[in-house]
Amino acid sequence: MGIGGGKLSETATSGVMSLSGIDPELDLFAEIDRMRRSMNAVILAHFYQEGEIQDIADFVGDSLALAQSAAETDADVIVFAGVHFMAETAKILNPDKPVLVPDMDAGCSLADGCPGPAFKKWLENYPDHFVISYINCSAEVKALSDLICTSSNAAKMVASVPPDQKIVFAPDRHLGRWLVETIGRDMVLWPGTCQVHEIFSEKKIVQLKVRHPEAKVIAHPECERSVLAIADHVGSTSSLLNFVQEDEGQEFIVATEPGIIHQMERKAPGKTFIPAPARGACEACNECPHMKLNTLEKLYLCLKNKRPELHVAEELLDRARLPIERMLELSR
Repeated sequence: MGIGGGKLSETATSGVMSLSGIDPELDLFAEIDRMRRSMNAVILAHFYQEGEIQDIADFVGDSLALAQSAAETDADVIVFAGVHFMAETAKILNPDKPVLVPDMDAGCSLADGCPGPAFKKWLENYPDHFVISYINCSAEVKALSDLICTSSNAAKMVASVPPDQKIVFAPDRHLGRWLVETIGRDMVLWPGTCQVHEIFSEKKIVQLKVRHPEAKVIAHPECERSVLAIADHVGSTSSLLNFVQEDEGQEFIVATEPGIIHQMERKAPGKTFIPAPARGACEACNECPHMKLNTLEKLYLCLKNKRPELHVAEELLDRARLPIERMLELSR
């Protein structure tokens, strides 16, 4: 589908018709907008979503901004175009509102790599530790945590803990290690990683730099240490977006999920953004397969059918909400 036209192309039609029965002549943008208004629904989308979903969303942001938007919305229905843990966060903050997701299978390798029961058992080794969990985790892990953080505010959240208090940080060990090295606060790290951010190739990035000597490397702190070591700027998705707007450079090699480039091109027109390459021969491995499960067609069907609707177990809601609300309060 083209951004401007809002109608299915012929190449997209056959698969969509056979799977969903969507009229190929339907203006999906107009229909989504109409249903959103009639339902008093808000559409939240992460920076890593496809560009056309970002364009139709009411709000596009990183995990912190999306959590803040979910906490503040007066909409009757929340439609979350992101991954499962993000929609869970919105539900935890809005237990009485329906939270719809375009594709319930849009998970997260980082969250999946830290199952609640395993994390609970692991924490038994650290009974005197304060638990900070990156927002990229399940509701069950949030319920076991004292404080939630995002990559935007992780340093601030860690700094809020008294210096004599021992800390466990989960689930991303690369983000945790980067925090240890940049702010000098020792922490016990759960050994989790993001499948996308861990696959960027330092060697290929250096080779790109040879071909683009003026390009600056910008990287998300979920990347491996070797990639962060050659980066000109390390930060959250919102930090990377701000950097390319404010920096005088004209070329940037982007070591995070390339969905963010859609916003970079909008916010910094005329500049060049090159997706950082992955290791091996796979050219699409730098894309999050979970984020890309959401499509404009699925977003349309989600609003039309008012499902899939996400639910969080009642016994987790209050316990998971507390560390999120602590984060939001400290982020003000």
